[in-house]
Amino acid sequence: MEQAAEILRRVFGFPGFRPGQEEIVAAVMAGRNTLAIMPTGGGKSLCYQLPALCRDGVTVVISPLIALMRDQVRGLRAAGVEAGALTSGNTDEETEEVFAALDEGRLRLLYMAPERLASTATVPLLRRIGVRMIAVDEAHCVSQWGHDFRPDYLRIGELRRALQVPVAAFTATADEETRAEIVTRLFDGQAPDTFLRGFDRPNIHLAFAAKDSPRDQILRFAAARKGQSGIVYCGTRAKTETLAAALQAAGHPSLFYHGGMDPDERRLVETRFQRDDGLIVVATIAFGMGIDKPDIRWVAHADLPKSIEGYYQEIGRAGRDGAPAETLTLYGADDIRFRRSQIDEGLAPLERKQADHGRLNALLGLAEAIGCRRQVLLRYFGEDSGPCGNCDLCDRPAEVFDATEAVRKALSAVLRTGESYGAGHLVDILTGSMTEKVRARRHDQLPTFGVGRELTKTEWGTVFRQMMGRDFVRPDPERHGALRMTEAARPVLRGEETVAFRKEAPRATPKFAARVQVDDEDAPLLSALKAKRRALAEAAAVPAYVIFPDRTLIEMAEKRPVTLDQMAGITGVGAKKLESYGLAFLSVIAGAVEAPHPARMALAGRPEGAVFDRLAEVQLRLQRGADGTGKPLSCTHATLRQIAERRPRSLDELERVQGMGPQKAERFGPAFLAILHEE
Repeated sequence: MEQAAEILRRVFGFPGFRPGQEEIVAAVMAGRNTLAIMPTGGGKSLCYQLPALCRDGVTVVISPLIALMRDQVRGLRAAGVEAGALTSGNTDEETEEVFAALDEGRLRLLYMAPERLASTATVPLLRRIGVRMIAVDEAHCVSQWGHDFRPDYLRIGELRRALQVPVAAFTATADEETRAEIVTRLFDGQAPDTFLRGFDRPNIHLAFAAKDSPRDQILRFAAARKGQSGIVYCGTRAKTETLAAALQAAGHPSLFYHGGMDPDERRLVETRFQRDDGLIVVATIAFGMGIDKPDIRWVAHADLPKSIEGYYQEIGRAGRDGAPAETLTLYGADDIRFRRSQIDEGLAPLERKQADHGRLNALLGLAEAIGCRRQVLLRYFGEDSGPCGNCDLCDRPAEVFDATEAVRKALSAVLRTGESYGAGHLVDILTGSMTEKVRARRHDQLPTFGVGRELTKTEWGTVFRQMMGRDFVRPDPERHGALRMTEAARPVLRGEETVAFRKEAPRATPKFAARVQVDDEDAPLLSALKAKRRALAEAAAVPAYVIFPDRTLIEMAEKRPVTLDQMAGITGVGAKKLESYGLAFLSVIAGAVEAPHPARMALAGRPEGAVFDRLAEVQLRLQRGADGTGKPLSCTHATLRQIAERRPRSLDELERVQGMGPQKAERFGPAFLAILHEE
């Protein structure tokens, strides 16, 4: 693991592993089949990239989208790592370059889309180039009932058997059912080393709000975050276009994105979002999985997502750099009806439809939560936590009332009508409304008729919605949405448990200000650093974060390094990036900085750099001997670098360093050895 830690520091510029990474890297390096579920932004990619750089052969990475692969390859090359991708989006020149690097044994990581596994030429190619490991990104795509299913992911198991190499699979979104499906499909049911590293993204502020002029709500939310990159998810293609136009009219640079667009238009939106600072994309869920932009500061849902898994995946695109990010999810009765109809009208088997209604209930439970939202979200994924202090309900607790009696009345109405009716008819019964349907079915004769007149129909609608959010009742696809009671409701019906519900729907737009990235005194410097980054990115035709992510620039603005050694200590500044961009950013912080000799540059940020400087200082002092009258002698920068790195322990060893010899060893030796001994 020492080698992995050194590569992590030297190549990627990170001082140490993030929580959970080290154990996963150790398992992958040991050649064991591995399944890792880690939160977005938790450093999944490094868990297969580091082992790939520590071992011989090629690691092939199966990744779902071309844009995602291109981002990864660009980032690796910027860090000085040989990587390439074989995709349908390659030019002939790009493909030839990848094959040349493979033939010469230079390429360590090869990215390819799962669709390429259908080609009969793929397995012979991977055998020929010496593939030693398969890494699977977004492994949840193997789930046939998941929201991101990719049929060709089912071929990965065959590829593993054909190559007889270990598989390391990674995802941020996998409940227990999906994890079991991954094990079956990728590992033939043989349990891999499994690491469940938590789903919490503590830097993301969570908020839900009932719809109340939703366009205005989104416009107000975006206005408070003007100039920050964001995504707005919508339920329909048409809505993406109208809402993008509204944002544009309000002065926000905005584009829309959906599956009905021409592929070239979609690629243009993806490219602009990657490269432009402060752009908003209004999109359907067709947009997102291939987006590796780390500095998205907010995500809003103009409509209710499909499930908690979908919600978690979509909000996870914000704040991948670990800096504060914000979310807002709007929901209303029409959203719930729309999502229910999508489930009922789908082609899935009955069992799957029932499970999907349960998943939607879980999302409603998150929307209608009465306590910390993060606790509800993490509990869904099997984790416990205390109140987070970073959601709207921690900011402003909900007003609640004892709903036990109302729930028992509602459940009684469900059961006495044979679990054959939806919420609307049940509300009519509870409120004593003599509708034609009530009269025709003689439901006015039921004991529950009129027992709920203390609540209005609107209030009863809220009760039923919150009952679904607690999964007390579910729509039955076989009975056209009739509500059926679940086992979770029985303790309440028997009087063994009490229930608290919201007294009223949450206010339309949570009153919290946009999070600031740095203190006011550092903000001008951060803006100047971003301007320098933008200029370098445009010149190189790459997204700005390939130069440096926001998190790195924020640390520069706060710590204000004035030397390359100090710059090398900034998180995200590896050796290659220090060489490529270090002086440019130092000039913004400290003015003009003289470029050091390449031999000294190679030691920047390392302990050997300080040794080099002391050796150079002593050499200059002894250039003409201790008395200043001797023949001038000096060592080259390359020789001083070798001494700093090799640390000779005697005059004989020092004399054998290339560029030294007897004369220089005699003059400089005692002083050099004294420095090395002190170090």
